[in-house]
Amino acid sequence: MGVPISQMYTVASYVIGQRLKGNKRYPLVLMLEPLFRCNLSCAGCGKIQYPAHILKRDLPIEQALRAVDECDAPMVSIPGGEPLLHPQMGELVEELVKRKKYIYLCTNARILKKKLEEGMFKPSKYLTFSVHMDGQEAHHDFAVCREGTYTEAAEGIRMAVEQGYRVTTNTTLFDGADPNSVRAFFDEMMELGVEGMMVSPGYAYPKAPDQKAFLNERKKTNELFEMILSNRKKGWIFNQSPLFLEFLMGDREYECTPWGNPTYNIFGWQKPCYLLQDGYVDTFQELMETTDWENYGRASGNKDCQQCMVHCGYEPSAVDHTFASFGGMWGTIKAMIFNTYANPGAKKRLAEEEKKPHGPLAHLGLTVEGKPMQAEEAAGAA
Repeated sequence: MGVPISQMYTVASYVIGQRLKGNKRYPLVLMLEPLFRCNLSCAGCGKIQYPAHILKRDLPIEQALRAVDECDAPMVSIPGGEPLLHPQMGELVEELVKRKKYIYLCTNARILKKKLEEGMFKPSKYLTFSVHMDGQEAHHDFAVCREGTYTEAAEGIRMAVEQGYRVTTNTTLFDGADPNSVRAFFDEMMELGVEGMMVSPGYAYPKAPDQKAFLNERKKTNELFEMILSNRKKGWIFNQSPLFLEFLMGDREYECTPWGNPTYNIFGWQKPCYLLQDGYVDTFQELMETTDWENYGRASGNKDCQQCMVHCGYEPSAVDHTFASFGGMWGTIKAMIFNTYANPGAKKRLAEEEKKPHGPLAHLGLTVEGKPMQAEEAAGAA
């Protein structure tokens, strides 16, 4: 696994401690959104569709740190928007490192080189740049609707790795993804020297401009990930729970635990999760105590939850399973040792897929042309 021993120990100790206290609902990763604006305008994104006066807002550092202390999860993920556009991001990261929080700073890496050259950050075992990469160059540039972004991101990754930073990639897969191209993409990312890779199916944000690209059938999602993640190459390293990856492949079944990755942003604590917006509250305690958790997840019958398999809802379930029973721990150990997942059927389907015509996100009907000016105007000069 692409996770340092110290981080695994911290997370394991935390989860076991929560279990010993009898806490069935506890936060594992705080999703801290300091802003919504971005320097890209991706067709599948539901965050940058807010009006300009919202996109201009930054979450004050004091407010962000108060949320971190209130939640007290061992890990903090900082998505957006593009977090590197926040004028105090270096200060926020410094304060989180002091608190010994394991940070995943999610970025498209377009301006990562510039920020590193400016000395905004210092390498630390607590800081990881999680670079959003949606596939090989043509696929990635199509997904983000701008040519050249793959190259910019790759250059940022190289510089960060050379300077001693922890770097992972975060890949969202959509309907029509070419499994052979995704596997080739894994090779490219490992060659860049990343610590590990993360993958997840895309969730259908209601505000996203393109609604046709999302994986909206669980069976279809399982079949795609089975082709991608079976018969793995030894050199691939994933920065995720192996049980969650088995869940994506259809080998395990979990219920969503939305409280595992609570979200805090400029509006407050978001109910119930990072993906759904059913209101906001002022405190973490209020989030935990007033959210009708039984109304969410697949078992609830909630139509918005039926096809979702996204990591922010299901990876906490997999991590909890790892430490909740001997079966979960043994399953994790076995997955780490026997991690190639030989599957002749998936290999055959992968070969059949290779014969089909595949274009970079051609199912979207998009072209890599035009500049996402609205996003850049909202973001201001990088």
